[in-house]
Amino acid sequence: MRASSGPTAADGPLSGETMRMVARAYRYVGPAEFIALAQNGVAGHRIDSVAALAAWAEASDESPAHDGLTPATFVVDRDQAMRLAPRGSEHVACAGGGQVFAAGEMFFDGVELVEVTNQSTGYCPEPDSWVAVAHVLDRLGVQHPGRYTSTFVFRRCDGCGELNVVKDGWFECEICGHALPQIWNCDARAG
Repeated sequence: MRASSGPTAADGPLSGETMRMVARAYRYVGPAEFIALAQNGVAGHRIDSVAALAAWAEASDESPAHDGLTPATFVVDRDQAMRLAPRGSEHVACAGGGQVFAAGEMFFDGVELVEVTNQSTGYCPEPDSWVAVAHVLDRLGVQHPGRYTSTFVFRRCDGCGELNVVKDGWFECEICGHALPQIWNCDARAG
């Protein structure tokens, strides 16, 4: 079933002003050793149409998961383009090292998006990054579930500096027990 969410423009990218209002640009905040993967110049495959998505799926070496769905690592880059790479790829490599409006994992049945998450510990996008994903999918004409099917909330501990996935609304660092902030802070470093 196709659904849409948030302000979109069916005929093209959101204006820079509108995108800034509805989506945050995330910089890479993960382990430094993965940045080298992005410096090899090979970003994820840019998807500009349903035909390009079908071609990517056909050419992909990715084996379907146990449920028959084809998995992919994805980002929505600063050009508001969807980029796909094999599921085991690092998001920073898929993005070519640049900032993104969204990142996570996608699972396709042919060219229909069945499941999608914001699971990326390299960019730690908030659940509201969905607006950027929906816009790109709607513009491409890709069927999708209308929301992230699994969402993740990320916070950096102000005490020890570790990135955390908040589980069940429990805002406490899994490493040192320090209270985690309610507001997104993953690009901050503990001092």
